Amino acid sequence: MPDDSREEPEDEFRDMLREFLAGNTNIDPAKLASAAGLPNDPAVIAQLIQQLQNALQSSGEGVNWGLALEQAKGIAARSTIVSLPEERAALEQAFHVAELWLDDATYVSELITPPRLMSRSEWVTATMAVWTQLAEPVATSIANALSEVLRQQAPEELDDVMAGASTLMRNVGGTLFAMQLGQVVGQLSTEVVSGGDVGIPLLEEQQAAIIPQNVIAFGADLDIPVDQIHLYLAVRELAHARLFRHARWLRLRLLSSITEFARGIRIDTERLEELAAEFDPENPEPLREAMTSGALIPPKSEEQLEALASLETMLALIEGWVDVVTAEATKRLPKSDAIAETVRRRRASGGPAESAFAALVGLELRPRRLREAAAMWQAVTDAVGAKERDALWSQPDLVPTSEDIADPAALIARMRGEASMDDVDRAIEALLGDDTDDRPHEDD
Repeated sequence: MPDDSREEPEDEFRDMLREFLAGNTNIDPAKLASAAGLPNDPAVIAQLIQQLQNALQSSGEGVNWGLALEQAKGIAARSTIVSLPEERAALEQAFHVAELWLDDATYVSELITPPRLMSRSEWVTATMAVWTQLAEPVATSIANALSEVLRQQAPEELDDVMAGASTLMRNVGGTLFAMQLGQVVGQLSTEVVSGGDVGIPLLEEQQAAIIPQNVIAFGADLDIPVDQIHLYLAVRELAHARLFRHARWLRLRLLSSITEFARGIRIDTERLEELAAEFDPENPEPLREAMTSGALIPPKSEEQLEALASLETMLALIEGWVDVVTAEATKRLPKSDAIAETVRRRRASGGPAESAFAALVGLELRPRRLREAAAMWQAVTDAVGAKERDALWSQPDLVPTSEDIADPAALIARMRGEASMDDVDRAIEALLGDDTDDRPHEDD
């Protein structure tokens, strides 16, 4: 073709995608949304098409996290249950009483910022920075994998234009991931009842918060007076927030551990190539399943498994301590045990959105050794008291380990100054004892 009538291959690639997004193909946009792991909602589909078009026109790179926030806030704003003024007043009063009860149950620092009653949208806005921090390594891996697959499958003669085409694919992949994350966080905003409900510190370390409309849903099927539910949840949320204020190092260490684990996640490019080769526009289910089930994330490496075990231990220690302190502070409530059991069941199973986040990022947020950790904290409390128990959070080196969870007696012995002896210690003591016994005594 003459040079003046020939389009650059990159332009042809861009035009092809634009034609597709303009609906000039036989592919149903609803099936495109399904392949991306998004619901078959006309509003979501329209937004998906618009955002993909924006991604094609963008000259920059990187994930549009603002899109994730927009998507999440849109979901949070649906099905709003309006909390009455008297309900909000009751929750505010519950926080005041909870502060007094906690003072009798723990020695950790009090909060200097008043607790907040948040709407779902406010919770999304306040927590999105942490969600994006946790998800960014995986989003980057997906974008890199898409570019790599494109580069490997392109003919050699197109090498010169692959850089531009790869940028387009990275933008498209980042857009799809951002919309998925927004979908997950938006759904989570309808499930959580408080700032610490998920277990990780999503809010600032000096902030406690409750979502009134979700508290209403939490107690809807329980035959428990609502004032008792308010008090229990307020105590639990304040205990969680207080711990992170008291142990200033804890929030950074926990989030750093999660981020370090996430950085080790890689996308299975071979599986991605297979999906691309086998993709049928009329049957997007295999691609949707792969994107939403975590099938594109290979099995964890040995290093990741070790990091995950350490992370689970810390999460279990935090949640176990909160459980023990909350139980002590709410012993005045006749139905506290029933509410605690409801919280444990919710935490053990997690909600649909939490499962989706685990698949999307490859990280389970629910600690497996929670009951063991709670039993350890209770044993420590019974043996040395709440003040000595809480002192273990004063610096990282004092925090109990996985071995302490398995053997609380050894931890208690150390705290009492009762040094435990291994076989070498015993042998040395026996030797010294024999020498001492052979020496003459003064009386002799």
